[in-house]
Order: sequence, then structure tokens, then C-alpha cells
Amino acid sequence: MSTVEGTRRTRDFFGKLKKRVEETNSLLCVGLDPHAADLKEETGEAALAFCKRIVDETKHVAAAYKPNAAFFERIGQDGVNALCKAVSYIPDNIPVLLDVKRGDISSTAKAYSDAAYDVVGADAVTISPYMGADSISPFSSVPGGAVFVLCKTSNRSSDDLQSLALKESGSAIFEHVAKLAATKWSETGSELGLVVGATDVDALRRVRVVAPDLWILAPGVGAQGGDLPGILQAGLRSRDLSGVLVTVSRGISRAASPKAAAESLRQQIEVVRNDMSKREHKRQKIESREDSKALQPYQRTFIETALRLNVLRFGSFTLKSGRVSPYFFNAGLFRTGTAMSVLARSYATAIRRAGIQFDVLFGPAYKGIPLVTGVAMVLSESGGPPVAFAYNRKERKDHGEGGVLVGADVKGKRVLIVDDVITAGTAIREALKMLTAAGATPVAVALALDRQEVVRSDTRKSAVEELSSERGLGVVSVITLRDLISFASRDPKLVTHFEAIQKYRETYGSLSSSAPTGS
Repeated sequence: MSTVEGTRRTRDFFGKLKKRVEETNSLLCVGLDPHAADLKEETGEAALAFCKRIVDETKHVAAAYKPNAAFFERIGQDGVNALCKAVSYIPDNIPVLLDVKRGDISSTAKAYSDAAYDVVGADAVTISPYMGADSISPFSSVPGGAVFVLCKTSNRSSDDLQSLALKESGSAIFEHVAKLAATKWSETGSELGLVVGATDVDALRRVRVVAPDLWILAPGVGAQGGDLPGILQAGLRSRDLSGVLVTVSRGISRAASPKAAAESLRQQIEVVRNDMSKREHKRQKIESREDSKALQPYQRTFIETALRLNVLRFGSFTLKSGRVSPYFFNAGLFRTGTAMSVLARSYATAIRRAGIQFDVLFGPAYKGIPLVTGVAMVLSESGGPPVAFAYNRKERKDHGEGGVLVGADVKGKRVLIVDDVITAGTAIREALKMLTAAGATPVAVALALDRQEVVRSDTRKSAVEELSSERGLGVVSVITLRDLISFASRDPKLVTHFEAIQKYRETYGSLSSSAPTGS
């Protein structure tokens, strides 16, 4: 079989794409969608003329072309002939992705594959994976051919199915599709990519985490309102700042000058890539400088668990102080036995590593109560003497044991306070006053997170540092702001937040946030 004009293109989608991106410094995929409203008359000849005009004005900046078969097929046989001729008209060194969204199996899928590759002359196709691997292999087994699998589409009702959570893993269906494409479906050497709509930046970010190497086709920029900088920051591979094809159709074809529109889009893409390149260079410098301070396994486990449970979130959060923070930490969401086990073991490991000598652990009410209980249990597992702990109640009790302190006697004892975070230090100061009044000697504070954030503009000390200086307290934390920055600089899910965290540290960070730690 051959195309209508008898011209067979060289089929090597990803090979052509790689060279094309390097030659043009472009990730722009130009859509060829001859809508009836854009044609002088609904004929194959008019559709072909439409496509030729777009190709002529954009081929110097196009990384690929994506004709949508539906707009040709609706015209009839002349439209199908026009599609074949339009594909043949595109320079052979520019890859062509035929948007057909086929979704069948066996001989039917094979017939669709023959039509797309051998009749139309495409280098790649889009398909629906609803029927599983059987709907992919008839297309992916063609030498040089590539398949872009529908993953998370840009239409509003896509969440009806694609965002449903799987019972076992909790991941969304679209994430599972991405994982299959990156693993099982690619095991036979299939050349696969994913289709993720540009209107859902969060979904694209999540897909990139699951499929770090696959190319992503991102339609929806322009007429559908997709966020160009957002999708690039979320989807580009950090290793080569590539891997995303930005698809634009009407935003180019309906512009006063398709040439100027395409050039502008390529320029916008280049600006974002250059900015990301600078950030990556800065990240690598920081990473190189902090290699000797790499996160310990328990710290990494703690952060990953906190992220999974939404204890730690990244975005934009207004704090009580009025500051807008790029991250938010809520230890109250460690609310299952499994989560508390990770939390308590993280504290215990940090305390052991710090080598702090103490007699009793103390947990300020209320969050400190489960914390101190869990940490005492874990520390007691090591085979040494049982670790004593105490806590306070908010209201003084006049009967029974009375008072506000519950648990081990703290009088004459060295006390290590266990809390989640210190912001202004008010709660810890109250605990210190309470313990001192009971005859205890507070020696240190153990925290889940040290924000390393100044409390006042006239000092570069954090609340933790001020307490340490005032009372001679030792401070041990599972993680610090510096550790979060180190983690974010290396994690593809968080790299887009890296610059915001850096800027926040530069604005509000204490001196310790830039100094080496002992972790």
C-alpha cells in the first residue's frame, strides 16, 4: 500500500523528532485541523490548500505536525485524499502524528494501523487504550511507528473516568495508564508517548513523575486556554528540558499571520526552557555544594510519607503571620498507626543521632501527647532501660493525681521536649515555664520540622535559635528547611516549587537555613 500520491515517507517518528527539536530548538507541534468555518468551501481541495498554507508558514519552527483525521473524513473521499496529500506535502524530515484516537483490537486494529501508516503515510498515531495492550500492539509493532496513548484528556468530563482512584494503590486511572505505558506496554520495545491535556497542569506533573522518560503530547494551548509555562514546567524532562510537544491548531491557523503566531509560540517555549535551564544550573550548583549534607534514609522516608499523606504540601499558603509560604506542614495528618510509626521512628532516629542525654521525654498538649508516647515506645525498643515520658493537660485537675502534669515525675530530671514545629515559640516557652516550676531541667527540644525562619525583621534568628540562645537548649529536628530544599531540588515532583522555596528562604530564612547541618 502507499499514499494517494504514491509518495512513501521515511517512517521514524522519534528519530525525526529528536533531530528536529535539535535543529529548530522548538517543541511546537502544529495542528492541521481544517474546520468547516476555516474553509471557503467544504471540499478536499480547500482542505488541502488550508494545510499547505499552514505548513508553508510554519515549517521553519515546527517540531512536528498533527493532522486530525476527522476534519478530513467528514468531507468524504476527497477529504481523505486531501489528508494523504497534505501529509505527503510535509517535508520528510518533520514527523507527522495522525490524530485518530483509534481503540480496537485484532484484525480491526491492524486495518486501522495499515490505513494510518501505509495509506495516509503518518509516522505516529493517537490511540485509546481502553481495551488494553491489545489495542496498542497493532500500531506499535510497525517499524519506525510510534503510538501516543490517551492518558488525561483536556475535556471537562474526562474526570468521569480518568481521575477515578484505584482501590489498591490510590492512584488515578490516568496515572495507572501512564505507568503501564512507561513499563509493561513498553517492554517489547514499543515506541510510546502519552496524550495529556494542557488544561490540567497538575495531572501533567503527576504523569511526568510516573513516566519520567516518555514524550508527552499536550494539546489545548491557545483556543482551549492551556497554561503554556505551566505545562512546560510540569512536563519537561529535567535531564534535557525536552519531552513535551506543545500542540496548537486554531491558535495558529486563525491568527492574522500563522507564521508570526507560530514564531511567537516557539519563542515563548524557548523563554521557559531557558529559564528552567538557569534554574537547573542553579539547582546543580546547590546540589554540588550540599553533596556532603545528603539526606539520611530516615529523613527521605519521613518526607515521602509526609507528602503522600498531605502532611507536607507545596503551593501557596498564607500563614498566621501573614507571610505567603510555598509549603505547609500539618503534623495532625499523621493520623493512622502506620503513619505514626514512621513519625515516631523518625524522631527516635534523629534523637539517637544527636546524642542528647535526657531522663524524661515531655509532650506539650495536645499534639505533643501522641508524639511523645510514640517516640518513647520506639526508643524503648532498643534494648536499653524503658524511656519515661510525661505530658500536660490544658486544665488543672483538683482531684486524683491533681495538677497539670501527667506521667513520669520530672522533678530533678533532664527533660527532652517533643513537639511538631516551632513558629513563634510561644507554646514551647509555656512548656519551659511549666517544667521549670515542677523542678525539671529542660535540656533540648526535638521537632519534626525546623522551619529555620526568622520571627522578626530585626534579627536573622529563628524562634528555635532564640530559644536555644536564651535557655541553652539543644535542638534536634527530623528535617529542616534546608533539607526540604535539598529534597525538592532532586525530586521531579517538586522541582517546579524549588525556586519558590529558595526565594522564601532568601527572604525569611534564618542564618542556620544557609549553614551546614549535622544530618
